[in-house]
Amino acid sequence: MSAAPQSSLEKLLARLIDRKPMRSEATLQADVRQLLLEGDLNLDENDLSVDLEAQVGDGRRIDIEIGFTAIETKKDLRSAKILKDAEKQLEGYVRTRTDQVGQRYVGILTDGADWRAYSLTGDKLVLVSRFEAKQRTAPTDLLIWLEGVLATSEGIKPTPEVIEGRLGAGSVSHRLDYATLGALYEEHKDRPTVKLKRDLWARLLRSALGAQFEDSDELFIEHTLLVNTAGIIAHSVLGYEVRNIPPATLVLGQLFEQSQIYGVVESDFFGWLIEVPGGDDFVRLAARRLSRFDWSSVEHDVLKVLYESVIAPETRKKQGEYYTPDWLAEKMVSDVVTDPLNQRVLDPSCGSGTFLFHAVRRFLDAAEADGRPLGQALDEVSDHVAGIDLHPVAVSLARVTYLLAVGNERLLSPERRQIRVPVYLGDSVQWQQRTDLFDHGHLVIRTGTGDTLYERELRFSEHLLKDAWRFDRLVNDLADRAANPSRQAGSKPSLSSLFNVLAIEKDDQEQITAAFALLCDLVDEGRNHIWSYYVRNLARPMWLSMTEHRVDILIGNPPWLSYRHMPTDMQDLFKEMSQSRNLWRGDEVATHQDLSGLFIARAVQQYLRVGGGFAFVVPNPVLDRPYWKGFRAGEYPDPNEPVRVHFTGSWDLRRLRPHFFPRGSAVIFGQRISAAVGDSALDNVAVPLPKATQRWTGKISPTAHDWAQVQEWVTRGTAELRYVGEDLISSPYRTRFWQGATIVPRVLFFVEQQEAGPLGLGGGRVRVRSQRSSTEKPPWKDLPALEGVVEAQFVRPVLLGESVLPYRLLAPRKAVLPIEGSTTLLHGEHEHIDRYPDLARWWRGAEELWIAHRSSERLTLLDQLEFRRKMSMQLPGTSLRVVYGKAGMHVSAALVDDSSAVIDHKLYWGTVSSRQEGMYLCAILNAPALTEIVRPLMSYGKDERDIDKAVWQLPIPQFDVANVNHQRLAEIGAAESQRIAALELDETKNFVKLRQIIRSVIMDSPDAEEIDQLVRLLLE
Repeated sequence: MSAAPQSSLEKLLARLIDRKPMRSEATLQADVRQLLLEGDLNLDENDLSVDLEAQVGDGRRIDIEIGFTAIETKKDLRSAKILKDAEKQLEGYVRTRTDQVGQRYVGILTDGADWRAYSLTGDKLVLVSRFEAKQRTAPTDLLIWLEGVLATSEGIKPTPEVIEGRLGAGSVSHRLDYATLGALYEEHKDRPTVKLKRDLWARLLRSALGAQFEDSDELFIEHTLLVNTAGIIAHSVLGYEVRNIPPATLVLGQLFEQSQIYGVVESDFFGWLIEVPGGDDFVRLAARRLSRFDWSSVEHDVLKVLYESVIAPETRKKQGEYYTPDWLAEKMVSDVVTDPLNQRVLDPSCGSGTFLFHAVRRFLDAAEADGRPLGQALDEVSDHVAGIDLHPVAVSLARVTYLLAVGNERLLSPERRQIRVPVYLGDSVQWQQRTDLFDHGHLVIRTGTGDTLYERELRFSEHLLKDAWRFDRLVNDLADRAANPSRQAGSKPSLSSLFNVLAIEKDDQEQITAAFALLCDLVDEGRNHIWSYYVRNLARPMWLSMTEHRVDILIGNPPWLSYRHMPTDMQDLFKEMSQSRNLWRGDEVATHQDLSGLFIARAVQQYLRVGGGFAFVVPNPVLDRPYWKGFRAGEYPDPNEPVRVHFTGSWDLRRLRPHFFPRGSAVIFGQRISAAVGDSALDNVAVPLPKATQRWTGKISPTAHDWAQVQEWVTRGTAELRYVGEDLISSPYRTRFWQGATIVPRVLFFVEQQEAGPLGLGGGRVRVRSQRSSTEKPPWKDLPALEGVVEAQFVRPVLLGESVLPYRLLAPRKAVLPIEGSTTLLHGEHEHIDRYPDLARWWRGAEELWIAHRSSERLTLLDQLEFRRKMSMQLPGTSLRVVYGKAGMHVSAALVDDSSAVIDHKLYWGTVSSRQEGMYLCAILNAPALTEIVRPLMSYGKDERDIDKAVWQLPIPQFDVANVNHQRLAEIGAAESQRIAALELDETKNFVKLRQIIRSVIMDSPDAEEIDQLVRLLLE
């Protein structure tokens, strides 16, 4: 937005935000009007009326009216009374105009600095979005916000940044649409048709995602908005003027069939919009907003950006959804799909379609270079690039992404013939490992109806599936005829015309007629569960898994779902299926195991031909962690069909910045080889993942989306992977260090001492109140603080992870802990607890809150504190202990000489026999060389951040007072400790900043070089 001179807009914005008392509302109105006309909002006095004082009726006048938006100006909205009165006035305008124009009408309230957008939700005017302009605000930021409300621009290029900014969850456009759609749903959610679609949506996602799926109206509304948005975009790609298309046509995708494009938009759960009053108006508004963009110029999977912006990260994490950057998908497709015209490619977890986008582009570019006619190329692409996903919203988005990849120019070419979009709803893992879908040459769909002996089934000859277009058309037509409102209940219309059009052989007609009769019965019984949608999407993945239909290339990013985040029934199946394939590494590392390995093994087993290749994005631990050893071996001896692979290499992406996933990532490559037995298979030995890897480093620009741009920021080099635990002699200190106690939830334990009051409390008693923190999580952060009096002996100092700096401790926190004497832990029913009435009241109150709000009934509050004996192991306290932080990019350790201090679970601790031994360990643990050496052994999310006991996998020897090097390390450690203790630190600063300060002091220490040499001498 740069049509007007920047200096002019800056001066105008400066006047707007200056709430001078002498400024009149007329002056403010004029300035707002000037901003609207000069701000490159595609507004012009000649073609779009900007009316000052537009009359509403009853003598009331709107300050400024543009299209379906009223702008009310006030001199200063900082007064609560003025704001309340202005909102009431605006509500009257918006309500009146909504009734007059018969569609959504938006109100903006502003004093030039404070801009507020409102929408009617039911009978209430609701604040949807707010923008506060300040001195340093760029005029373009305000103009983008205004354009999101007004929707007046044209030809906007839909780059990832633009999509997120203008359509994402934080945009005013999305908030307005969500508020309107939410109000529509709330008003009509009890209608039978809406309720049915809502129930079917929940049923499908629950069956696909299990306990990961959180059934909520909010998610249903988000999904409705996303899918219908994708459908409107699909029409725009074909060059349709979506503002002029009837809403029902947009939602049902009828124009696609007329254009001979199949499988893009279809009737599903989210068509309820056109069944309720007001739904058509919403679709028209959405179409008007989306028509602002030039969808013919898309170069990326932009719907991925929209999905990630709208669906909460926590929801995506529960489903293991991490979407791949376009540049990485582009590079992987380029490297793996080496012969696009002769390789069939499948993404078995296609998400929004990023890999499909680049695979389609690669095929079509190759076809053009080969001189193939466009019509032929478009016929063939559907057979060469396909996708599967178990999430219906992802499938809807991927289908539109597929169309975006084909591109506007090709779609509008007169050479184009029919196109099928081969993106299917299906479970690539096939958790149930069903073998009953194909029975004696027939696809069998059980409907869940019938008596206990004979369940009614839909049956189709297997050979019908070979022509995907004809099968889809057949099933669609059967379902449409069964659900036709003109069909009388109980009747079964003739199918002869359909048989003629689709050239159905006589041998198949009787069976298809029987299936149609069952569909009619299901509709008559009110059980029309979108059967055509279900049958087609279930059939195609099963057909692809048949040996003769398997593909040449598998590529994608499988779901990254940790075992600890799976529901119980899924954990059981995961363990069983992993054990049968040598992927299970034991219960002790179960929490680290991840679905992605099993997913890849199953995808290769079901969809990849022998000799075919694969490339998958995986969590980085796949490369070197011990719990991935079975996967890296490449031998998956499932009894039904053993799988054997030859791994050919990997890319280690962990050191790229910024991180594009919540965890470090990698890419693995390989081929499927025969797992047959006998003489013919003598040379078919699984080849494990090589230690040699290509390591990528660099800091990628946030504006780089294509590989051509990204490769300028990346350095790639050969490196050798180091497997954790391999060739290491673990330290004798490994068994001497323990993790601290799990003192959470903190609101029940940690306290601040309060004033005793003028009369005091009596000897040995203190008044305390829960110490609150911004890091608390629900439900605990929503609870009120505990307050009371406790016997002083039960208020103990506690060292947290943030208490420890290199060589130095910050002041400990205080916590109420039920430790009687030196070793006894008390609980609410303990026979001793009533000896201490103040503690008894506090602890029993804490136990009640714990029971009411805990996530599982497995542990009592004392069980939580004493989990794995982490509390009692510390009792009685010892006089000298070394502690170090559990997490961090750098190891931080210090010596503790307070025997009463309790160690929290964010620290590890170990007793030392002397101060000299303590300084020896601190010198080693705080040395930059130690962090450098141990980093490859650390578990990590985005970075190598979880230290745990990885340091003791290094050969750190036990302190020997007779060893000269050990003595020298102890001396340097003592000197460093004194130097750090003398530093004047502002201990109110964040502990991360304080650690950085101390590390810089250590790096500049006169002993820095010597300690580096001594530590490396010990460990390397």
